[in-house]
Amino acid sequence: MKSRYIAPVLVGAGIALALYSCGSTIPKKAVAITNFDKTKYLGKWYEIARLDFKYEKGLNNVTAEYSLNDNGTIKVDNKGYDFKKNKWEQSIGKAKFVKADNIGMLKVSFFGPFYAGYNVIAVEDNYKYALVVGESLKYMWILSRETTIPENIKADFLIKAREIGFNISDLVWVKQDKIN
Repeated sequence: MKSRYIAPVLVGAGIALALYSCGSTIPKKAVAITNFDKTKYLGKWYEIARLDFKYEKGLNNVTAEYSLNDNGTIKVDNKGYDFKKNKWEQSIGKAKFVKADNIGMLKVSFFGPFYAGYNVIAVEDNYKYALVVGESLKYMWILSRETTIPENIKADFLIKAREIGFNISDLVWVKQDKIN
């Protein structure tokens, strides 16, 4: 009798997994930028601050480098230095636009078909500084083309993040030290 429920439960779980892996969500009060210029966004970014999570825990000197793949997706090359293990960690993935390529709403994957939200919600006019959020209030990054960020831009990003609902007191301020 119970075996007749297995197929519907598995189908429902599959649908839920497929919807979850779309990674096309954004926190309720956040808005991805429009007039996004993917060409200007490509290149190397330094992580200035983040809400910590298991894949970046303990890493400093974190960078993200974005380049175009032949198929139109964006190659994501994240690197960070683990001082406790005395070694570099690297993760390479791909990003796709969720809507149009002029809206800063993307989904990124480092693990096969599983995607997570990557939403650019603020970027300075010359694409030198960016505020990026994930699909929930658990994920946020402040990025810069340099290893530092001006205080006024940092303050603006922190105000915007707090207004959306992020707990900015939980931010990890990434060290960008020279490593021999």
